Amino acid sequence: MESTGELVPFPLLNESNYRACTIPHRFASDNPKKPTPTELSWINIFLNSVPSFKKRAESDDTVPNAPARAEKFAQRYVEILEDLKKDPESHGGPPDCILLCQIREQVLRELGFRDIFKKVKDEENAKAISLFKDVVDLNDAIEDETKRVQNLVRGIFAGNIFDLGSAQLAELFAKDGMSFQASCQNLVPRPWVIDDLDNFISKWGRKLWKKAIIFVDNSGADIILGILPFARELLRHGVQVVLAANDLPSINDVTYPELVDIIMKLKDENGKLVGVDTSNLFIANSGNDLPVIDLTRISQELAYLASDADLVIMEGMGRGIETNLYAQFKCDSLKIGMVKHLEVAQFLGGRLYDCVFKYNEFLG
Repeated sequence: MESTGELVPFPLLNESNYRACTIPHRFASDNPKKPTPTELSWINIFLNSVPSFKKRAESDDTVPNAPARAEKFAQRYVEILEDLKKDPESHGGPPDCILLCQIREQVLRELGFRDIFKKVKDEENAKAISLFKDVVDLNDAIEDETKRVQNLVRGIFAGNIFDLGSAQLAELFAKDGMSFQASCQNLVPRPWVIDDLDNFISKWGRKLWKKAIIFVDNSGADIILGILPFARELLRHGVQVVLAANDLPSINDVTYPELVDIIMKLKDENGKLVGVDTSNLFIANSGNDLPVIDLTRISQELAYLASDADLVIMEGMGRGIETNLYAQFKCDSLKIGMVKHLEVAQFLGGRLYDCVFKYNEFLG
């Protein structure tokens, strides 16, 4: 269902000291009229991505005069970014990654662009759907549970590479696409920049959870070959799984209606996901319309479904690293994603394309 009604705080979020953005963009002592070095570097990240967004918008054949409108989008968004460099208090600033995403989406929508990545999302979803059973069979063939969970986690990282919000990856993808299996094998070696995988696996072996909420990220390999095999493994162990997807399109993130469609295509005639019962699998509209998320603003539907969950998973760079990396929850939590912006890698003290696997056990 399309999310309606006012947005509410995520019930499992510990709201005291919550700040959505992970990297502090400014401090109280900073001059409000002058952009900070962090603000400037984020503005530049968004400036660098304008050409790839413009290119996608030009080829959106659902919009009349798309090339002219795409040009207008690029001009208008660059003007706003340049304004923010001069005066960080303009356009609802000071700027952070949430505001910069909001403004970009707003400019696109004002010019009639609702979903400029639709074509590539559909293509990648079709490709990944055709590979789903092979990926699941490979995982099922691993008898050692520790190794199987490790393999499923590597699959999440490999899938998470399909991110067209990163200017470098968008360029790489345009050149030659991406092979899921090659990506699995080419992950940076452990230990990752944040690496709680061993701790997570030991908890997996001791006690599984009753209900997991997974905030999902990109279309294609990310959701279909990364998250869904992992969710299926949880289902196999009797865990209820709620997949929370965006209300409206943003970059190549999967939306709620798209995810409903994907699951329908993956189920067999008995409603199973390669032999696993899906009666405990739920899909929720998160109420979000950005590639990042402020957990004080989610749909009432998701809040209701999440109230009794005991594991929250924030997946992807936008929801789990650039926002919410330090968010605290009233239950176990996992932040998992690949670092695809150099500025974020430097902040964390890691490498570009490093992996974050941050597991916090709730001790009450």
